[in-house]
Amino acid sequence: MLLPLYFSTLSLAGLAHHAQMPLSEPQWRLKLSTEWAVLGPFPIHAREQHFLEPSFPIDVKAPVDLNASFPSAYADGGSVTWSFEQAQEDGTLEVSFPDVRWKALRDTEGWAALQHHAVLKSSLTVYPTSGSPPPYIRVQLVGGSYFTIIASDSANKTPRWYSGNIYDMERALPRVIDLPEAPSLDEPTTYDIFVSGDYEIRLFGDPRIQHDSETPVQTIKLQVDFDDVGGDDIVRESTKDVIPDVLSGWTFGNAIGIGLRARNSWWSVQDVHVPHSIERFLSLKLPQTRFRLAPTQARIFPLAIVQHQQLPPDLTLINATLILQKEQPGVDVHYESVDTMTLYISLPITHLRMWDEPSTDSSSSNPVIKASYFFGVLDSIPTNFLVIPPKSSGNGRAPILALHGAGVDIFSPNTAESFWPQALPRQDRSWVVIPSGRTSWGLDWHGPSAEDAWGSLDALTNILRHSKSTVWGENKWDIPLISLNAKPKAIVMGHSNGGQGAWHIAERFPDRVLGVIPASAYIKSQSYVPWTMSRSAHFADPVLEAILQSSLTPDDNDLFVGNLQGKDVLAIHGGDDENVPVWHSRELVGVLQSLQDLNTSRVELLEFLDQPHWFPSVLNNDQVQSFIDHLLNTQSPDVASEESFTMTVAIPAESNSMRGWHVEKLFVPGRLGRVHVRTSGRGSQVIRVDVETTNILEFSVDPNVFDVLERDSELWVDGKRMQLDDNVLRTSRMLYLKAIERRLWKISSDAQNTMQLSGRMQTILSSPTLPNNDGSELGGPSPLVFVIPDSDSRSNSIPVGTLSQTLSIALRLSHDLFMYHQLDSEIMLESEVNVAFSNPGLNPILDKGNIVVVGNGAASGLQNGLQSDEVNISTDIFMDINAFLAKVSVENVGPQRSDLQPGQGVVFLHPHPNNPSGKVLFLQSTGSSDLGLERATRLFPIRTGVPVPDWIIVGEHGYRGEGNVAAAGVWDSEWNLNRAMSWSSTA
Repeated sequence: MLLPLYFSTLSLAGLAHHAQMPLSEPQWRLKLSTEWAVLGPFPIHAREQHFLEPSFPIDVKAPVDLNASFPSAYADGGSVTWSFEQAQEDGTLEVSFPDVRWKALRDTEGWAALQHHAVLKSSLTVYPTSGSPPPYIRVQLVGGSYFTIIASDSANKTPRWYSGNIYDMERALPRVIDLPEAPSLDEPTTYDIFVSGDYEIRLFGDPRIQHDSETPVQTIKLQVDFDDVGGDDIVRESTKDVIPDVLSGWTFGNAIGIGLRARNSWWSVQDVHVPHSIERFLSLKLPQTRFRLAPTQARIFPLAIVQHQQLPPDLTLINATLILQKEQPGVDVHYESVDTMTLYISLPITHLRMWDEPSTDSSSSNPVIKASYFFGVLDSIPTNFLVIPPKSSGNGRAPILALHGAGVDIFSPNTAESFWPQALPRQDRSWVVIPSGRTSWGLDWHGPSAEDAWGSLDALTNILRHSKSTVWGENKWDIPLISLNAKPKAIVMGHSNGGQGAWHIAERFPDRVLGVIPASAYIKSQSYVPWTMSRSAHFADPVLEAILQSSLTPDDNDLFVGNLQGKDVLAIHGGDDENVPVWHSRELVGVLQSLQDLNTSRVELLEFLDQPHWFPSVLNNDQVQSFIDHLLNTQSPDVASEESFTMTVAIPAESNSMRGWHVEKLFVPGRLGRVHVRTSGRGSQVIRVDVETTNILEFSVDPNVFDVLERDSELWVDGKRMQLDDNVLRTSRMLYLKAIERRLWKISSDAQNTMQLSGRMQTILSSPTLPNNDGSELGGPSPLVFVIPDSDSRSNSIPVGTLSQTLSIALRLSHDLFMYHQLDSEIMLESEVNVAFSNPGLNPILDKGNIVVVGNGAASGLQNGLQSDEVNISTDIFMDINAFLAKVSVENVGPQRSDLQPGQGVVFLHPHPNNPSGKVLFLQSTGSSDLGLERATRLFPIRTGVPVPDWIIVGEHGYRGEGNVAAAGVWDSEWNLNRAMSWSSTA
């Protein structure tokens, strides 16, 4: 469900834990002006602000003329001027443009005409105290895309743009930032503050529904305060804690997370202790790798619960003591400081009684349990999820995976009262698993959000199997394992964004899905609100646009709906849906029905004619329950029932198998790949399997799942018969096929295929789990590692006004990942990374996770280190910007016509040096200007719908949007230039 058009009120006092200071000691003060200058509106398509300058159409590095006018197609006469608005004292400002004839625009262009950009300007004044250094400031921007603070007289200095909390994410921490220049110690210092205000229908809704008005209104709230003056160096952020419920004395999961934030120093956690009174019940185990906080960084410290005996009901707090140590990064990876801190922690726990025990509660609400698990490898990234237990034990049936809508916080106001679990149908013998998707918005159930959905289901399976509880553990309420690799299949359902997610996950993981129940779902973001009003379209080459938009192809549910052939689907929609038009479900159902060669499955649309987007019975009604019962009572392998099927893949690492067939590499990444399988001769002596491929380089088949490949069978691929080893078929070993050349294949059961990991920039957020020949798994979700140059952070404390650009960028992106996706990250110096690479196992997270390298200096340092004799790697290295440019054949071709100019941003993916399932993302710039690195940073894939392929060079003309791109492309399957999917402005 979309977010309503309002934002929660946060008091300034609620933004910090203020230390008690003597009344005689003066403190720094600041004042955010309530007077705002507003310029707009300007047409853009959704998320286009990531390519535009956030201050478009003005240049904040130059003096701002508040009397100037600017072209805008939305205004009568074709131009707009500055207007002046007054914010409320709590920082709330309503931005609207009532003079624009919005209805006339909407009559022809629909919702697309309501999306617009505006730039806002105000001032911030800092008042000094007598002699003490200024603290950092905390900024909470809700409803805005970006903000920057610049010194009023700092002409031609590069602004640092910070992402706002445009989604109004739940429990979002204020952003702690450095002032662009240290304020005066003698007199007040005034800074300019600019905000990018971008109205998106998907976030703020239809004004006719929200306000009974034709005029869209964007509510922006900005609050600024100093970080605690005189407070501790480590701040407890308890809203980020991860704690499981205790069920009949046993924790429902083994993961605990403790929210921590550093102030202006580097700190690491060294040890944890629990008091003797708790020690006999449980102990807390440190993570397998070092946990470090960079200055101002917030993270969740992971601890594993080792429970020894049942917890008594009167134990309502888990008390613990953390020992932290101040660090000086880069000096030595084993640097030891005498500066330590002791932090006392109290974690409240909730005791629940068994759900099948008699209860005095007369309500018919669903019992809900809050579980926990480690989303990341090596006991990292502790995560909560919810479950609804079945009514009866024994003879367990397949679970239901229920995906919430956009903006739905499944943990609010509390586990028992959250509306989403209470809207779901409780089952007799099936668990209902309710993942968070990382956050209330997540990544629209793509990437890490999809990983979290399956991770929550697998975690529940492990909890039920391995708990020592004699009441609900030890397989008493277990989930049947009926699918590939001993992982359960599930019925996938969801509403709104979760309905879209149900389509998405089922289409990409068909072998783990029994059936799909998507409600009020949209097809894809470009269909939800078209890109009609794109500014970029006025400047960008159509071929470039096609390459950029290939990065959105993996999210286009209509292209992959054929992967559900043979699956039962019940799509639900309110006929009077004011949020997601009902035609979306009608269209997806119609497309899937047209692809069903044989009528072997149920594909139905249940349309409630007079119902809106949300109504309480949308998923809890007789028709849905009948559909679920049918799936649970007829679940069986669906391979043999289909004579033919086609699997479609865009990025192999983001898709799982279909009927046991899996694609590992595409011939031309960036284009769709398809495998069509047709079986004939059933009932005769020899069964023939014909496979036709389109744009496939490597694929495989598991005979355990596709059991048609028996001893007396023939396999033909692209018209040529493959020689099958009877012993291989008899032992049901994996079969791997590789194209020697296009449509000429080699088959093997020993030479395992390698996975194509690239395809778009967004893949940096995911670490796929890859199978080994021995049955083990490689990779998996892991904290990202940001790498910055040594020269930018040699000190263990960083005063205000001295934060380097690269460390600032690493902290900004770390904050964004934490806020939008609850993803963890660590910041390291280039020398630390080089030492770790030369000593495998020294830093397991670095070995297993993805890496983001910030700045040309860090890239050059890593390249030099990896090319030394001390490091053994097999990967081609092109980390340095010149090596990358040579790789993509981009060069200066003359002073009048060149791909490269100073101040351009360069972003590209690179294979991980020693992790076959990992990647490295580089943020670099051309020339010595800071502008290029800032432009590159805004293309980091925090949100869906931002079209960034594997590599991109973005120029200095920010007002052109995507037309500002100088070169872009998708790598081939071996990380080389893919000429068919690359573009350069000088080609």
